[in-house]
Amino acid sequence: MVLDKSAAEPVAAAGEAVVIPVVMAGSAADWPLGGEAGRVLGHEFVGVVERVEQPGAEPGFKHALVGQRVVASVSVSCGACELCRKGLGPHCRGRKMLGLPGAGGRDGCFADRVVVPTRNLHVVPAGLSDEVAVFAEPVASALHAKACFRPEGRPYITVLGESAMGLLVVQVMARLNASVRLVGTDPARLSLCDRWGVKQRALAEVGLRGDQDVVIECTGTARGLSTALGMVRPRGRIILKQAFTGGGAGESVPENVDLSPAIASEVEIIGSRCGNIADALAALARGEVDISPLVARRGRLAEGAALLAGVRGGYQSVLLAA
Repeated sequence: MVLDKSAAEPVAAAGEAVVIPVVMAGSAADWPLGGEAGRVLGHEFVGVVERVEQPGAEPGFKHALVGQRVVASVSVSCGACELCRKGLGPHCRGRKMLGLPGAGGRDGCFADRVVVPTRNLHVVPAGLSDEVAVFAEPVASALHAKACFRPEGRPYITVLGESAMGLLVVQVMARLNASVRLVGTDPARLSLCDRWGVKQRALAEVGLRGDQDVVIECTGTARGLSTALGMVRPRGRIILKQAFTGGGAGESVPENVDLSPAIASEVEIIGSRCGNIADALAALARGEVDISPLVARRGRLAEGAALLAGVRGGYQSVLLAA
């Protein structure tokens, strides 16, 4: 895992900005320690725009973003393919993922500087602290779950799994006119719901009665999907919010999940990924989402590897200052 590639001066192409990260966040539960050789990881950050590459600009021209505090959308799209032209940039066939491991990645924020297309940058509102704004990307993802269904009446909504995403999603859902609960297995994490006035239940105490209008699956495990199928009512909806990247007990992908209940009960299963960063910044500025329980440790970028190793397997993040 590369945390600092300061020796390599980033080169910005036309329409890209060079940003100096000020505060970064990372969780060892979100991506594996040890990326590809030479790859800089990290995608959650607040930074200050140092310069913007703008060929043909008049001498002395200063781009409006220079000097601004910004956060970034993680999906870097081409802006020209048929999906981008249809407004589906996050699903661009040639997209690159900022600071994430695996194929199709580009260098992230755990370095002295990071290069990001200007269309991916969002200015942080005045008065919103760096340590709160740095969570704009996961909050945007949580808000996107709300856009995946239209509440009718006062629906019963279960958020399944007390991962970091589960804790964010349940706060978002609690603002709807709905009966909302968080179901999980960790009493300490579940008890966080008390501060938000949200109901919580231990999974062992919950019956699979097929009575929930919406189940938002935030465990990322085959067992979680099976449980969601037992909770949701006929013609209800399951929203998959957590990637299937492994959850213990031999669970990694939902290949052994019996989907026959989904067919018999005509259940709709949909995926939900990234959201609107501007909406997330606005929600954070209004104080609608509490991110304080998600912060485990604070330190400097140079200490990042050791700090992240210390929370490996947890749901909390480490905040790193440049």
